Amino acid sequence: MRLAMTWAAMALGMAAPVAAQTDAVPRIVTKGGRHALMVDGRPFLMLGAQVNNSSNYAAALPQVWPMLDRIHANTIEIPVAWQQVEPEEGRFDFSFVQTLLDQARAHDKRVVLLWFGTWKNTSPGYTPDWVKLDNRRFPRMKTRTGQDHYALTPMARTTLEADKRAFVQLMAYLKAHDPQNTVIMVQPENEVGSYRNPRDYSAAAQALFEKPVPDILVRKLGKRPGNWQAVFGTQADRAFNSWYTARYIDEIAAAGKAVKPLPMYVNAALAGPSNVPDPDGVASGGPQQDVLDIWKVAAPSLDAEAPDIYDRASKNVALYMDAFARPDNPLLVPEIGNGREFARYFYEALGRGAIGFAPFGMDDTGFFNYPLGAKTLDAATLDSFAGPYGALSAVMREWAQAAFEHPTWGAAKPDDGSDPETVMGDWRIRGEFGQWQFGEKSWSWLKSEPAPWKAEPIGGLAVVHVSRDEFLVTGDHVRIRLEPAKPDTRAMVVRVEEGHFADGRWTMDRVWNGDQTDYGINIVDRPVVLKVTMGRYR
Repeated sequence: MRLAMTWAAMALGMAAPVAAQTDAVPRIVTKGGRHALMVDGRPFLMLGAQVNNSSNYAAALPQVWPMLDRIHANTIEIPVAWQQVEPEEGRFDFSFVQTLLDQARAHDKRVVLLWFGTWKNTSPGYTPDWVKLDNRRFPRMKTRTGQDHYALTPMARTTLEADKRAFVQLMAYLKAHDPQNTVIMVQPENEVGSYRNPRDYSAAAQALFEKPVPDILVRKLGKRPGNWQAVFGTQADRAFNSWYTARYIDEIAAAGKAVKPLPMYVNAALAGPSNVPDPDGVASGGPQQDVLDIWKVAAPSLDAEAPDIYDRASKNVALYMDAFARPDNPLLVPEIGNGREFARYFYEALGRGAIGFAPFGMDDTGFFNYPLGAKTLDAATLDSFAGPYGALSAVMREWAQAAFEHPTWGAAKPDDGSDPETVMGDWRIRGEFGQWQFGEKSWSWLKSEPAPWKAEPIGGLAVVHVSRDEFLVTGDHVRIRLEPAKPDTRAMVVRVEEGHFADGRWTMDRVWNGDQTDYGINIVDRPVVLKVTMGRYR
């Protein structure tokens, strides 16, 4: 029997450094179209949880940490509001930030800060009162009829300078008070753009709209020169607003990075996954998938554009992730619904090499954003996230490094219950759902009741192809088949190991065999990480 490179040899390439590089500022690195979030000098998989919007106060934190522990999250995503840190112009208060840092360290959690400034879900609701109430200095967008819209305009230099000043102060505080890099990433602004008004129609904005599209954007997109209407047609208003919104945020991000160069990303309130958005119906100006190329040119200081996913349909979720998982854009899912059916999409994200994933609303403060998410965080819902997070938590560094170096694939249980599959090298991998661990569904001689989870929207699988014949595998409520891609090949599953990593090396805890592997590799309600070795015989 001939086997590929041994796991031990592969593991040598994944061994941890002798000492963690705790002074290394986190960063995102890209190699061969794959991405890694480097924390303490090593790849890090963000098993995240985002709290509710108003949980960004010290009084709410006791209702946060137990929830994160319950689902085995290693990272908290939490807002810091402009109104919170600069309640009076020029007077800054970072007491909550310090409390957050102290408690995150005590609870062994990393932090992603969400800067709620000019935009929060397109609204200025988290700006200080002195910004909200001064429409002359901090103007709102104008509608087609010349009325004030609710959203602040990205065309106002006064607003940009005030927001940027506060953000720079926040980054300076992190530089001075977080040398251990508890904060690993920052999101400047939140779900930017505007609803029901594709762009600013003020006189100043209209004059810019009628001017030629910037040369750099025309060249990068391969368009013919012209004004915005000529170049972008029916999507001209959105393209214009996307450009100026992205330029606004890029300037804020660049100024913050000049103080402490943490990775920074923006999140998108999404349009449909495949339709051409209605400019009046979408968060116009935001980084939806069809305007990512504009954002990439306009905002080079940002490390990623990221989808906020509240669509339950499995086909749509796959399309969103495919659109954002690009060689020039690491996949990060910073917000996804916290309903039980959303947990399966963790495997979709892993399969596309995601650097992080976070359900929204994960605290015990009593707020639920149903119908976007769960009606309540009951045990079954929490377990749906806790299972896969728990399985990955002990090996997240090794998984992240393997995914950075090797091909990945993953799938959630499709809504129609079909069996997704792919080919990786010489091997076909398939996920089958709704089966017991023992036996085949084709058997007619042995009767059984349907598996209780057959009709439920739960389950998935993810794999890393670490060498020619070896895989890292995880999943839940799934039967995983690994077979030769060519049916006439004399090959088989040689070994399935459950184990763990120690100092970057795989250590086997037990071998799965017999009933555990005669009917595929069955992982149901106890997600694990397995090492699977395939082989050929003569």
